[in-house]
Amino acid sequence: MSEEINANLGQEFREGDIVKGVAAKVEDKAVTVSIEGAPFDGIVPISELSSLHIEKASDVVSVGDELELIITKVEEENFVLSKRKVNAIKAWDKLEAQFAAGESFEAEVKDVVKGGLVVDLGVRGFVPASLVEDHFVEDFEDYKGKTLRFKITELDKEKGRLILSHRAVLEEEKNSKKKQVLNGIKEGDIIEGTVQRIAPFGAFVDLGGIDGLVHISQVSHDHVEDVNSVLTKGQAVKVKVLSVDPQNERISLSIKDTLPGPWSNIEERVSKGSVLTGTVRRLVSFGAFVEVFPSVEGLVHISQISHKHINTPHEALKEGQEVEVKVLDVNASEKRLSLSIKDLLENPEKQEEFEYELPEETSGFSFSDVIGDKLKGFTNK
Repeated sequence: MSEEINANLGQEFREGDIVKGVAAKVEDKAVTVSIEGAPFDGIVPISELSSLHIEKASDVVSVGDELELIITKVEEENFVLSKRKVNAIKAWDKLEAQFAAGESFEAEVKDVVKGGLVVDLGVRGFVPASLVEDHFVEDFEDYKGKTLRFKITELDKEKGRLILSHRAVLEEEKNSKKKQVLNGIKEGDIIEGTVQRIAPFGAFVDLGGIDGLVHISQVSHDHVEDVNSVLTKGQAVKVKVLSVDPQNERISLSIKDTLPGPWSNIEERVSKGSVLTGTVRRLVSFGAFVEVFPSVEGLVHISQISHKHINTPHEALKEGQEVEVKVLDVNASEKRLSLSIKDLLENPEKQEEFEYELPEETSGFSFSDVIGDKLKGFTNK
């Protein structure tokens, strides 16, 4: 229960009384104040002006300022007064209420000390370095004079202990943004984000308050060994939402699904009868799959591998081998290419076609002379 503050309106002044005084004289280490109705002036030592360290009294008080003070000692023809204790009495009531309610509030950073920041809230509040930001800060000098939002993490009035956190405010804001994002997106949405972090298994993309994971298999249509070869931290990307798990705050994303597929406009790049160079990627019992464009494979049926009969594709081809193929058919809707290696090879078993030529004339005989008599025999019969 906080102390109740009552202004003393009588002519008798005692220790603990709250009085109003006017600064009559401001020296380096003390302020002289006149108190209405008092038989003599009072002194406020520099240490009793504020909960913070002050070099000169004039830094916080000017002649003519009206101050609310508490009498800490009554001496012969003199009062010793404190402004700091009045401020503290008022402050603790407010701070206890804010602490109980979990409220946040704005305050100016008055000083930077070893280990953190100092804030004046009527009492001295300390912000440990670990509770200033949600990331590592090497130098806090720039924070002096800044106004930040804080929450109270620890309060002990009897010990005069007040610990504040700006980090708690940031984390609270992030959690709020997370919920907004989670509630605002759904599977199938196409949204923009920023690459936040790259890992061996994929990339984390910031969606404006929460990170989603793009697995390495969803980075590109091409096979990706190292995500760093495709993405960089801070890069803006477009992603498709594959799934949302609000309970575990997990979002699965795909960059690949927002990019033109390898089969896009395939009919404009290749047509029936085209000759392409490709690489044998897989050998199966019924043929060979040959990659002719990045992530575009066509099938060379076993019957189209060689003019010779083969029992398995392994007899004629090996994986990784570069081959020339002829396009037999293109089916863009079903993402199918039918290819032939055989059609580009000579058939060693094909019988040669002989062209018959008339013999060159080496004498005076003609072809008709040779067979003429026999022809006459046929015609006479």
